[in-house]
Amino acid sequence: MPWLEAAKPLLAQAFTLWGSPVTWLEIVACVLSVWMVVCNMRVNPLGWPLAMASSLLYALLFVDSRLYGEASLQLLFIAVAGWGWWQWLRGTGARGEPLRVHWLSPRRRWLALGLTLAAWPLLGALLDHATDTDVPYLDALPTVGSITGQFLLGRKLVENWPVWVAVNLVSIGLFATKGLWLTVLLYALFAALALAGWRAWQRQALPPSAA
Repeated sequence: MPWLEAAKPLLAQAFTLWGSPVTWLEIVACVLSVWMVVCNMRVNPLGWPLAMASSLLYALLFVDSRLYGEASLQLLFIAVAGWGWWQWLRGTGARGEPLRVHWLSPRRRWLALGLTLAAWPLLGALLDHATDTDVPYLDALPTVGSITGQFLLGRKLVENWPVWVAVNLVSIGLFATKGLWLTVLLYALFAALALAGWRAWQRQALPPSAA
């Protein structure tokens, strides 16, 4: 892949962590990702361009690690981040009012969960047959969960945070299998930040009956 070859300087080793190399690309992606989540917690639209930048860097890192589901997810994130950015700046609620933090209805919560669980084995089977990944289903689960979380986040739905808690915990195991230890630590931090974001958004959310 010519574009991956062009990124080789960024993939140079900065230091070793627990026996595995940590690249400059991974370091920069981690910093941007933490900044992004802090902005999301504060409902700051700056989180969306940061999401685009960090997703591009992680796409390069994951292709280099043969995590093709995660790499493809980053490209989708870039597109969805543009949509989410517009939603936070110009989006409206059901009655045409400016978009605010709110809750899903119970029916839509079950629908989101069902669609996510149904997509998981389908993507896992695709990765298993179409790529050389050695962890197709472990790769697929946080991939589909992240898609759900990103769309919920774009619409300022509180439920995006428990989705991210689950995604981050599964991702810790996924990245540990690849020796991406700095990213493992990052996703452990993400899980803690997602819990904090969940509490913060609960305090400012419109009640379910008004959402």
